[in-house]
Amino acid sequence: MAQRRRVPSRQEPTRREPPSRLRKKPRVSPARRAWKIFYRILVALSAVIVVLFCAYRLAAKKPEQAQEPEPPAQENPSGSLSPEQSADPGRQRREGTYTFLLAASDQSSGNADTIMVAAYDTEAQTVGIVSVPRDTLLEGGKINSVYHKGPEALAETVTDLLGVPIDYYITVDVEGFVALVDELGGIDFDVPVRMSYDDPTQDLHIHYEAGMQHLDGEDVLKVARCRNNSDGPGSYPDNVYLAYPDGDIGRTRTQQQLISAILKKALSNPQKLNAYVELFLEYVDTDLEFGEVLWFAQPALGLDFSTGFSSATLEGENVYYVDSSGYRWGSCYQLDPEAALETVNSLINPFDEPMTADDLNIFQK
Repeated sequence: MAQRRRVPSRQEPTRREPPSRLRKKPRVSPARRAWKIFYRILVALSAVIVVLFCAYRLAAKKPEQAQEPEPPAQENPSGSLSPEQSADPGRQRREGTYTFLLAASDQSSGNADTIMVAAYDTEAQTVGIVSVPRDTLLEGGKINSVYHKGPEALAETVTDLLGVPIDYYITVDVEGFVALVDELGGIDFDVPVRMSYDDPTQDLHIHYEAGMQHLDGEDVLKVARCRNNSDGPGSYPDNVYLAYPDGDIGRTRTQQQLISAILKKALSNPQKLNAYVELFLEYVDTDLEFGEVLWFAQPALGLDFSTGFSSATLEGENVYYVDSSGYRWGSCYQLDPEAALETVNSLINPFDEPMTADDLNIFQK
């Protein structure tokens, strides 16, 4: 009798292949997985860098240089330029060298407390800064009083005084220095003299021993402002005497050193660029456009302060000045023309030839 073939019921589960025949996915090692993640991050960062670089190239704008005022043309009888003028184009501005007026106001009077001229050679990567003492004598009085007319007027006055065309001005609210130093976590600074000053009229109290110290923003501002001590015999103001042996010249030198220390630390922390931009917008007044600031940012990051930075203060002597109207300006600082010319030529001359005594306009009483 033939056997009947058994047909599986529809409800009966289909027989599966043994597990040993299934294909397994290869296991990925932790190192390979980490490399894939790192590679993806690297690609993303590269894309961001490319976008930012393109944005920088589009936004950055090469700054213009202020040209030297042209002297009046000397015409011959025929009305044309003389042969000497036709053949000599005159001195030219050095390519890539820019000049700046740096100024900050006195918190009490509104006069300029700090006046500096800086020259930045973006090709040679050098910066020269010359301080103009705030009491420098002009025919109309002290140079610091010009600040009331605005930074443009002060820039014109400095150009007339030193013969250096100013490309851009940068004026800083002193609170901006405080905020910047605090953003940097303070600076280490060698305070040059003992400072012990109390002014009850301003509620100002400055007390520092000479030597290396860590200064926060408020400390930097006080050290920069200090010019006198008030712990002499008697009571204020009879107990006031000079904190520096060379008076305000010593204070100006300290301001230069503070600015150098701040800039050096700021440039060594480029990751804080966004914070610098915010502080710049809040505390700085300048005629630089944003694209021009971006253009300067790239070469500035490569500046070596140990070899490319120099500073000096214009030399002179203290004199007592009374103008032609009888107004008493009191103690002023009269510049030494020969020493001033040497300092200008060595640090802030933006031309391809040395400047001469005729370029300077230094008033002598």
